[in-house]
Amino acid sequence: MLEIADLEKLLHDPESDRVERKPSINDREKISQAICAFANDLPDHRSPGCIFIGVADDGKPLSLPITDQLLQTLAHMRSDGNIQPIPSLVVQRLDLMGVPVAVVEVAPSDAPPVRYKGRTWIRVGSRRDVATIEEEKRLTERQVSLSRTFDHRPCLDAGLEDLFLETFRNEYLSKVVDPGVIAQNQRTIPEQLASLRLFDLKKGVPTHAGLLVLGRDPQSFLPGAWVQFVRFDGQGLTDPIQSDKQITGNLLTLLAQLDNLLPLQIHTARVPSTKLTHDEVPDYPLAAIREFTLNAVMHRTYEGTNAPVRINWFSNRVEIQNPGGLYGQVTARNFERTSDYRNPIIAEAMHALGYVERFGVGIARAKVALSANESPVPIFTFEPSQVLVTVRSRA
Repeated sequence: MLEIADLEKLLHDPESDRVERKPSINDREKISQAICAFANDLPDHRSPGCIFIGVADDGKPLSLPITDQLLQTLAHMRSDGNIQPIPSLVVQRLDLMGVPVAVVEVAPSDAPPVRYKGRTWIRVGSRRDVATIEEEKRLTERQVSLSRTFDHRPCLDAGLEDLFLETFRNEYLSKVVDPGVIAQNQRTIPEQLASLRLFDLKKGVPTHAGLLVLGRDPQSFLPGAWVQFVRFDGQGLTDPIQSDKQITGNLLTLLAQLDNLLPLQIHTARVPSTKLTHDEVPDYPLAAIREFTLNAVMHRTYEGTNAPVRINWFSNRVEIQNPGGLYGQVTARNFERTSDYRNPIIAEAMHALGYVERFGVGIARAKVALSANESPVPIFTFEPSQVLVTVRSRA
């Protein structure tokens, strides 16, 4: 947020295109338009725009009563559905020049163009206007340049206190940064986190990847970030349940729990060999089940869903289902030879933690393990909202 001195300077700058002054909140339509325009940041200031409520056009405070109801009304403009995508803003009561004033500080959007009631508003000098086709095109082009994957975007509701910082310092950092570099590093913890794309210094909050990797309770911010494991005593969803587990926590704990759980599900049988002895043969190769599960955690969508990764373990097959369809360049035809990453920072973290040795070979490794175990080939089912892998038990 801007300092008081910076706000007072903006308040009295008649030439600035980062300022809107209003004597009251009576004209909410224009205030919403101003929020939209500052979020679009057509001049590319990359700094917040400010709407001052309770001041005259010349910047003189009018001693308007700044009540809680007034502040709540301003804050509600952000999420009433008229401005899309939802802008990032801060509403506060401040004393400027010794007089209470309501200040709406609007951050530039990472995903322009932002529209109010379907129209793209921008700042043209000191006034608002609707963007021309060419101006909207410029905003769209900027969206591409600013576009970041969901795991790299800031989680605006979280803070540094929502991360296990001791775990970061003592366990994670040494896995991704050379110890010699760490010893010479004079950067702050937020700066170190940001260098690994786990923290957004500009917003002052963790990224979604930061919460997923190091979060104290990532599911409170990303409700679908867990794994549901159910073992059935039969071949259908209506058969009795032998075991039902909800695997939660950040990636460090969640992946460790999976590594403890999955081996316990493998049943081994003694089968005759060609040497008049018996071989110990599992019903499923652990390497394949583990690979498909890790792929699901890595490639699933974490955005806008409450759905977990699901592992349904039946008497004759295992079904591993992850939310989110195929991503980017990957299609149903090329998925075994083409890689693209919906969550590149998560993929990087899983590699650093030792759960991924090489990128792009997981399916091939799983199929090799299945073949060596004389298990059937896996079946892949692709839908727009999910990917399902079915692994049948060895005959």
